[in-house]
Amino acid sequence: MALNNTYDARLVQQETAVGAGLQVLLLALLGTAIGMGPAGWLTGLAFAIATWAVLSRALHRSRLRSFGPANRVTLGRAILVGAVTALVADSFQSSPPVTLFVGLTAVALILDGVDGKVARRTGTSSALGARFDMEVDAFLILVLSVYVSMSLGPWVLLIGGMRYVFVAAARVLPWLDAPLPPSTARKTVAALQGVLLLVAAANLLPLLANAGVVAVALTLLVWSFGRDVLWLWRTSRGQQDGAVKAAGGAATPTGASARIKPAAPADTAPPLDISEKVLEPVAG
Repeated sequence: MALNNTYDARLVQQETAVGAGLQVLLLALLGTAIGMGPAGWLTGLAFAIATWAVLSRALHRSRLRSFGPANRVTLGRAILVGAVTALVADSFQSSPPVTLFVGLTAVALILDGVDGKVARRTGTSSALGARFDMEVDAFLILVLSVYVSMSLGPWVLLIGGMRYVFVAAARVLPWLDAPLPPSTARKTVAALQGVLLLVAAANLLPLLANAGVVAVALTLLVWSFGRDVLWLWRTSRGQQDGAVKAAGGAATPTGASARIKPAAPADTAPPLDISEKVLEPVAG
């Protein structure tokens, strides 16, 4: 049995190595097609190595027996994101072909809706797969923000950096790290970020119109994050108040004072269930 587990682990690790190899191959094709400079090459290779290292470590810790079809789709998206990252790094010296840049980004965005469906249909959903998908999405938005900021200004970086600021803040404020309930609105806003940034990156609209498109994306993102932070804060406060009341109720008086009991209020509402607190503030 131990031999089988070792073999499965090696097989899973091999898939990440294949992904890194495909990333290098795609970079070579881009370099041949557009004459990519050193900045693009170094950034693309750094992305490939970092993705391989982080994903391999996560797979080792999760002890998945197979990589799974959904993770393969996400790995394919990561390879495309690596290519887009290389093009953005190279754009500081020379602008990449718009058709190539938009095409790679569009395919990566479209595949974002595929890996989740594949995971559900094949029964291969996992915490690692969901986290892998989320990190690829977040990094693509960051890269697109960097590219668009070169024409519209540094304020666009708020879109790409907001998620990372939230993660950093959660290390200082643990209540931000609590799980959030599912929300269609949150998923819609997240999907729109990539689409709206790509519209601005394509330069199909006048500069002022592009700024308006990105401003809409930023406004929606601020609203979504603000709503989630408010819900997390209210939930944390509610749990703290409940713990304080429970601790106070546990300290029962003894002796003569125990004979005197305060009158119970006429209308005592039952405590709100956690599931109700989760669903109510963020419905829709």
